[in-house]
Amino acid sequence: MEISSLVVSAAPGQRGAVRGALEEVPGLEVHGEDGNGRFVVTLEDGEGYRVVDSITMLQAMAGVMAVGLVYTYCDDGFETAEANHGNESA
Repeated sequence: MEISSLVVSAAPGQRGAVRGALEEVPGLEVHGEDGNGRFVVTLEDGEGYRVVDSITMLQAMAGVMAVGLVYTYCDDGFETAEANHGNESA
């Protein structure tokens, strides 16, 4: 499991287009917007896609000026522990 928080900055006049495009990125959730084209987002990996792939998609997105990584967390053991939790006997 990997979760990252980023700030995505849209070019002037591109805020609406970028906002719409963000909705299409797998594992992305918009948490805030400052009205000047900066979005606070989180990315989470999932079945068939990774956070790094979604970040690359953001960097190549039309209307995006910058993508800044704020925080990232990775815990490969979480999924193993979660899967094993259901196998515990009482």
